[in-house]
Formats: sequence, C-alpha cells, structure tokens
Amino acid sequence: MPYERLLREGRIRRHRTNPQEIARLFQVVERDLADAAITALSADRRFATAYNAALQAATVVMYSEGYRAHGIGHHSTTFEFLKEAMGPDVNALAGYFDDCRRKRNRADYAGAGYISVTEAEDLLREAREFAAQAQAWIQTHHPELQENEGQLWSPTVRRCGSRILPPGP
Repeated sequence: MPYERLLREGRIRRHRTNPQEIARLFQVVERDLADAAITALSADRRFATAYNAALQAATVVMYSEGYRAHGIGHHSTTFEFLKEAMGPDVNALAGYFDDCRRKRNRADYAGAGYISVTEAEDLLREAREFAAQAQAWIQTHHPELQENEGQLWSPTVRRCGSRILPPGP
C-alpha cells in the first residue's frame, strides 16, 4: 500500500479534498511566488515566502492523493511524501526543499541577514518550477480536482489586491 510507513508512523492521515480547496492552495502558492519576487523585501523574508510557496505546492500533491501531514515535523513529512507520490524524479528537489526548511528555521533564530539574496532567488526559481510541475502532475493524475476548465492556476498572473500586474521576475 502506498504511504504505508508514513501512515503507520502516524505522520499522515486520510484527507478528503475537492477542487475548491486545491484552487485555494494554488492561490496561496501564486501569492507567495509573487511576494517572494519583491526585491524590496529582505532576502530572509523572500526566502521564507518562497519556501512557503513550495510547501503549499507540495501540500496540494499530498491532498490530491487523499492525505494530510499530521503531528510534529509536518513540513518534513510533506516533502518526504513527495518522493513517494511523484516518484524519483522529485527526490533531489524534495531534499532541497527540506534543506531549505532547516535553513529557514535557523534563520528565524539567527537574526536578520542569515539568508543571501542568491539563496532567496535560487529557492524562488525552484519553487516556481515545482509549482508548475505539481500543477501538471495533478492535471495528469487527478483531473477530477481541476476547476475552471482544467486550469488550476496561472503562474504568470500577478495580483495586487484586485489589480492584475504584468508578469514579474
């Protein structure tokens, strides 16, 4: 049975999702990717926001498979789940996001300036690519969770309140 070890360890539980919940999570991904691209923000904040975009995209994959993370270490569990759900093609990326999780945690206690601009931009790039990959995976493996004629979200649309902004970095 898929995910048996994570279930046995109590790290995941069954979860019933729907297209609206998936769309809402992708809206968070979209918002966080746009916010992480704001160069006026500190590298620490951009990194944390890009990390959250990656985490939420991974959560979408988990929810679409009918599970949610449970208990302490749920971020780490979510990235571990990716390896089983999406297969070996995402192993390195899931490991990278888990490394970023640890770095983000240390940055919360180390004080301002712990994260470099390059690290924030690298994570933003990887989070963008993964969000698109997660969307494509869900469209292939769980088309029943799509709304709006198959479009889960648009990674090129940026919003500020009700205004639509041009594509950004």
